[in-house]
Amino acid sequence: MSTQPVNPQGTPQTKGAVPRFGRMDLGMDRVENGIARAADWFWGKQHDQGYWVGELEADSMLEADYIFMHTLLGTGDRGKMERCINEILRHQNEDGGWSLYPGGPSNVNYGVKCYFALKLMGWNADHPVMVKARENVLSLGGVVQCNTFTKIYLCALGQYDYDAVPAVPPEIVLFPDWWYFNIYQISAWSRAILVPLSIIYAKKPFKKIPAEQGIDELFVGGRANAKLRLPWDRKHTFSWRNLFLAVDRVMHWAEGVHIRPLRKMALKKAEKWMLDHFERSDGLGAIYPAMLNAVVALRYLGYSMDDPQFIRALDEFEKLGIDCPNGEPDYPTPTFRMQPCFSPVWDTAQVLSTLGEAGISRNDPRMVKAADWLLSKEIRYKDDWAHNVKNVDASCWCFFFNNDHQPDVDDTGEVLLALKAVDNPRERYQYEVTQRAIEWVFAMQCKSGGWASFDKDNTKKIFESIPFADHNAMIDPPSMDITGRILEMLAGYGYTRRDKRVEKAVQFILREQEPDGSWFGRWGVNYLYGTFLVLRGLQAMDYSYLEPAVQQAAEWIRMVQNSDGGWGETCGTYDDSSQRGVGPSTPSQTAWALLGLLAANDTRSDSVAKGIRWLIERQHEDGSWDELCPGRNGESYYTGTGFPRVFYLGYHLYKQYFPLLALTTYKKALEQGEE
Repeated sequence: MSTQPVNPQGTPQTKGAVPRFGRMDLGMDRVENGIARAADWFWGKQHDQGYWVGELEADSMLEADYIFMHTLLGTGDRGKMERCINEILRHQNEDGGWSLYPGGPSNVNYGVKCYFALKLMGWNADHPVMVKARENVLSLGGVVQCNTFTKIYLCALGQYDYDAVPAVPPEIVLFPDWWYFNIYQISAWSRAILVPLSIIYAKKPFKKIPAEQGIDELFVGGRANAKLRLPWDRKHTFSWRNLFLAVDRVMHWAEGVHIRPLRKMALKKAEKWMLDHFERSDGLGAIYPAMLNAVVALRYLGYSMDDPQFIRALDEFEKLGIDCPNGEPDYPTPTFRMQPCFSPVWDTAQVLSTLGEAGISRNDPRMVKAADWLLSKEIRYKDDWAHNVKNVDASCWCFFFNNDHQPDVDDTGEVLLALKAVDNPRERYQYEVTQRAIEWVFAMQCKSGGWASFDKDNTKKIFESIPFADHNAMIDPPSMDITGRILEMLAGYGYTRRDKRVEKAVQFILREQEPDGSWFGRWGVNYLYGTFLVLRGLQAMDYSYLEPAVQQAAEWIRMVQNSDGGWGETCGTYDDSSQRGVGPSTPSQTAWALLGLLAANDTRSDSVAKGIRWLIERQHEDGSWDELCPGRNGESYYTGTGFPRVFYLGYHLYKQYFPLLALTTYKKALEQGEE
């Protein structure tokens, strides 16, 4: 029987000096070269003001809604709208439908919206593309299976009945903070979307379109025979869903007989809320659906097209567009596409902290410039989050260029990590900022011990049963990925498990571990993301890698490694968790897996060596990586999460800074092993 000592990861320990390369004969010189080239690539992408921002890629719903909005309002550039059609066709699946993410199953909401957009732009129902799209929509149940947001948009162009859609009454803005249901008890993004949508619902815009542009053919059995209202829950007669549906019918009855004593007051308050949130922000919520709803709401509140508020709202919305009239290298057809938002604070913080890990001088002027830009984006303004968190100063950051109303814990934590990478000449000022920001982060800690994104203890699941809440994003519960990042940040500022707040967060993480050892990823796809961030947080807090929770997580990562040496996971794992860790290898997810293993003290297993080799061999000469889907017209895999099961994102810089961080972490781990 062998008596050779074994590491926790199951590989034999070697005696004597550790060679300067990992398993599988990958020389450290190649790793160092890869790090240098990746860092140089980033310097070429830094903006003059010091920040980085990558494109955010999303689904075809954005282009379809762009056409809808401009058709409803009679605005828009016809050329851009035609190029939107090219972008929509670029993403069509072989079965004729459109999906939430590249390679995913066709989705009925997207099928209806994209088909309608094509008809609005003059496409005939008999066109082969349309026939295939229509067959797909009907196979998924037709228009009646769409969510509330889609149906309200259809109502505005006469393709659905306002009386059949769930009510979104503006009176919701009148509920006080102490009321069980109020707008500050729902997620920040839902709040920004629903307030202007409630105005739209109350005003019930309607524009008659030519009959040939209608979509009656998308109703199974025809629109005249369709049951347009939401069905009752027949299996559970006494349920929250049925109660809310009954309330919804009462509200529709009141609408019909004009019993709306508070409507005028509600509309005034909703309008004021919306206008107040235009200030200190690049559009309402700085996110696409809220900004689109705000543009429509303003118009139907009576704002003229030359009103400064309308012009501003429309301009901010149009800034999200990327116009490619001459096409692109990977797709030469002229296109116009919309981004869901901008991510400069997030990207800059991630890049800055990664370059710091890569050994860039803490005094490098480019690093200081980036840190100064981040410091300039500190938010000292109390708003939405402060309705549930009292007696704490604001010191936080948002995801966007500007949105002082809705900062978030995740960005604040990442910014604080990034600032640790720089020796700023304004050291005293930076110290004061970081200390008060840490206090804000602690004030946002939820009762469970974890952290959510935008709000504290935003966890009332009953709100998910409200009829108009079928977009699956009404609450903002604490997540393991954010909590892991916050633990890593706090450790960098000297906090340990002796702090009761830190220990409470550690225990939250341990309670939420899945039976197979992984952790759910709320803001990234999916279990690979959650697991790597938790493991880094635990490592930073000196939680022993010998503990079963850590070793089980590391074993899960090794078990789901692909045969090519990389790792991947699809957005479909939010629908079917049994597929966690399964998917084509991508640079970002391979990096996450490696970072998780390295945090679990697995530095020399074959899994790690194969993963490092996978990254090095797929790095381009200019130092970058790509995540293109084969045969998908230049589409990238999506590894970012907006709303699970509803909306996903392709962060174009994820595939750059996470691999660089993985290579750097690997190099440091081996160097420490030599000491």
